[in-house]
Amino acid sequence: MIKVHLRSIKHPIYLRNNTSDIDTFYQIFDDREYEVKFDFEPKVIVDCGANVGLTSVYLKNRYPDATIIAVEPERGNYEQLVKNTAAYPDIHCLHAGIWNKTAYLKIKDVGLGNWGFITEEVDQEGEDTVKAISINKIMEQFGLDKIDVLKIDIESSEKELFEKNYELWVPRVNVIIMELHDKMKKGCSMSFFKAMQNYKYSMQITGESVMCTFY
Repeated sequence: MIKVHLRSIKHPIYLRNNTSDIDTFYQIFDDREYEVKFDFEPKVIVDCGANVGLTSVYLKNRYPDATIIAVEPERGNYEQLVKNTAAYPDIHCLHAGIWNKTAYLKIKDVGLGNWGFITEEVDQEGEDTVKAISINKIMEQFGLDKIDVLKIDIESSEKELFEKNYELWVPRVNVIIMELHDKMKKGCSMSFFKAMQNYKYSMQITGESVMCTFY
């Protein structure tokens, strides 16, 4: 385990050596993947595909008054997420996978490291499954009327996420920051942009993500 102190970050960050944690760290804190400008101060941020919590930590330090809900399905990543966010009372961690409905998901290791686990829906709960949760269920659970910033990096599950039930929550989101994974599953971009046809938004590219601001 590597313990990292940054002047701009209030509490230490913990990284697992010889894992994709290191690359993720440089992507967020060196390349500043999520250093984007909003015309408002985010108060509610939902981090879908939170991995080990580095994006949540970065955004919490940038927007200290924000409440952040961090969602991660893979158990090892989730445990590291909890460790990295434990000092921040306004970061709430959920051990779940993002989906378009309540279901059960099986996690698959496709050889891309700790930041590349994918999920697929299964019929019933088992020892190797994790619960799936929808965005609207997260909003219900935390009593949210709006999400200011919704970050989605869920390793191709965005295809299913935007195939149905998105109309229950998209109108209540100000900004979506989305990484698309067509290289992992065909149809991710098509699913997302087909859903976006129903809404008015402006778009820009930030790092590996597209950012859609609704108006």
